[in-house]
Amino acid sequence: MSNQPARAPRPALDLRGAVDLSALARRANPPANGAGAGGLDGAAGDGDATGAAGAPVIEVTDATFVAEVVDRSSTVPVLIDFWATWCEPCKQLSPVLERLAAEFGGRFLLATIDVDANPQIAQAFQIQSIPSVFAVVKGQPIPLFQGAQPEAQVRAVLTELLRVAAANGVDGVVPVGEAAEDGEVAADDAEPIEEPLPPLHQAAYDAIDIGDYATAISAYEQALRESPADDDARIGLAQVKLLQRTADADLDAARAAAAQNPEDVDAQILVADIDLLGGHVEDAFTRLVDTVRRTSGADRDRARSHLVELFDVVGPADPRVPAARLALANAVFA
Repeated sequence: MSNQPARAPRPALDLRGAVDLSALARRANPPANGAGAGGLDGAAGDGDATGAAGAPVIEVTDATFVAEVVDRSSTVPVLIDFWATWCEPCKQLSPVLERLAAEFGGRFLLATIDVDANPQIAQAFQIQSIPSVFAVVKGQPIPLFQGAQPEAQVRAVLTELLRVAAANGVDGVVPVGEAAEDGEVAADDAEPIEEPLPPLHQAAYDAIDIGDYATAISAYEQALRESPADDDARIGLAQVKLLQRTADADLDAARAAAAQNPEDVDAQILVADIDLLGGHVEDAFTRLVDTVRRTSGADRDRARSHLVELFDVVGPADPRVPAARLALANAVFA
């Protein structure tokens, strides 16, 4: 929405994003028969979502968003491609997303949204540039990336999305091609059941779900003590610590303090954390790179170390991480 919340939103880890979809649900007015207005000749929720080359792709409008995206996201992750007819990078990215939707065999549903034709959705997601790609899992939005990205990096992001979705019980499959009959998936084509999480990881997720960050941190720390090479535990620990640091942050006060004291490392770190939680990854990285550049000694080392920790939060597959690492190196050695 256009107004920022007073407190920092939570990130994708616990599937609570910066976007409030409730207003869209209140405004939504789908056709009486439930059919999607933007469509691929399929009724909302019927599983008849087939795009180019058998990819599970649907067009979504302001009117059909709740039925096609929010409702479906309880059983299968929904990837949203925000685009416009005049956008050249969109013409590069959209075919990549469709190709990957086909390659992943219905493990996620690709929803395409024309921002010019559907301003309510674009406003709700605070779209500032396109292409922008979000996911929705259990009705909760997850910002993924902006701009046209290489196919290998997009595939890595999608793999991580499916892991997080499965960990939260969303591991359904969209029927595609000839495998779909009466809205069901043929038994031979059914996706295998995901392996359960290790006990300590599951304990951490359960604790995050109720806002008990201290217990989640303890679970991840124990997992790392038992297996120091456990990257999932290391990344999860960084994410939960971010949640804990910002749980009671006042957004307006934090931004004011950072603006008044550019060399206050704690103030800059807090705003960077808040930006990251809101999906403004590049803003968070740039703020801390600039802080490293402005400071020296222990302050500089603290800002640098915190930025490296945020790289773990975002994940190495995100294309913005390598660029920020290079900028950090330039700031340190300039």
